[in-house]
Amino acid sequence: MADQLARNVVSRALPKGMEISHFSVLNLLAHINEERTPAQLAEALHVTRGAMTNTLAKLEWAGHVHIRPDWDDARRKWVSLSPSGRRARDAALASLMPIIGGIVRDLGPEKVRATLPVLRELRARLGQA
Repeated sequence: MADQLARNVVSRALPKGMEISHFSVLNLLAHINEERTPAQLAEALHVTRGAMTNTLAKLEWAGHVHIRPDWDDARRKWVSLSPSGRRARDAALASLMPIIGGIVRDLGPEKVRATLPVLRELRARLGQA
């Protein structure tokens, strides 16, 4: 239920036309600041290759990512964040931060910090399953 409620809040806060899947890809590319293949992105975000292909097509159409062929292996492509994609990701973060800040303020920073190790362990264990 917490996941569903969080996704609802995030979806409403994102800029018009941006979906959580779009933000996730843009945020990952901004964080790693390197090219990745669609397969690597799909694995990192725990989605199917088909879902990633669909998301990347929408992001490319919007001008948020650049997709180029792999010059050594014609079957593979490389994805990088475009300047427009970085701006879109930054705008999305700017719209989310007041909401997150309010939740942290309401719960108290100590409580939030105390939950982080538990959430990290939960993520690690679920990633292994």
